[in-house]
Amino acid sequence: MPRTVVVTGSTSGIGLGIAKAFAADGANVVINGFGPLDEIEAITKELSSHGGRSIYHGADMTKPDEIADLMATAAREFGMVDVLVNNAGIQHVSPVEDFPTDKWDRIIAINLTSSFHTMKAAIPAMKAKKAGRIINVASAHALVASPFKAAYVAAKHGIMGLTKSAALELAEFGVTVNAICPGYVLTPLVEQQIPDTAKARGISEEQVKTDVMLRLQATKEFVAIDEVAAIALFLASDAAKQITGTHISVDGGWTAQ
Repeated sequence: MPRTVVVTGSTSGIGLGIAKAFAADGANVVINGFGPLDEIEAITKELSSHGGRSIYHGADMTKPDEIADLMATAAREFGMVDVLVNNAGIQHVSPVEDFPTDKWDRIIAINLTSSFHTMKAAIPAMKAKKAGRIINVASAHALVASPFKAAYVAAKHGIMGLTKSAALELAEFGVTVNAICPGYVLTPLVEQQIPDTAKARGISEEQVKTDVMLRLQATKEFVAIDEVAAIALFLASDAAKQITGTHISVDGGWTAQ
């Protein structure tokens, strides 16, 4: 039977790339996120063309009851969730003293707390089956900080702690929990923060790309979405069964410095 994979925040960017990779591998895929309905229908149709089946759930990742329904729907439709990929994320760029409280709360809810809720829902069936993969898409900012991104950095550091704790709890149940830490990937989320970063730093948008985003990536190149997706597929494979409670950096050498 095909594996069932839930990918949060997967109607665009890294999440969509990961969903496409698992679908191409024959999995049933549950996607989640926002976007025009016709575009989402086209995505699910494309994902279902590889042999597995794809469905969409529009859970708002700030709302625990909607997250619970997402996970329950996946289990009801496909039996259980074999692979959970927590990818949903948002960003806001601002100095701490000016950081809007509502933005802080929303970033923590989507980038960190939603992963707790999805994991809490998925883990019982994984433990019972003694098999499962949980992959948290973190960031280089789970390992190092940057200015003007306090909420995002705090949430991503939190994801690493959650990853490690859950991995230790599940280590004897055949369930692995790991994080992927990409550097800058030119996704809609990253593109949206370029103007805010330019304003916060008083520089041009092109300087944001070259002097801020790629300054610490030794390759001086953005990470490709399919490179991150390939790591997710690997972590969900049998070859990675002894990899748990850790992270894989895909950051062009950023965190080597």
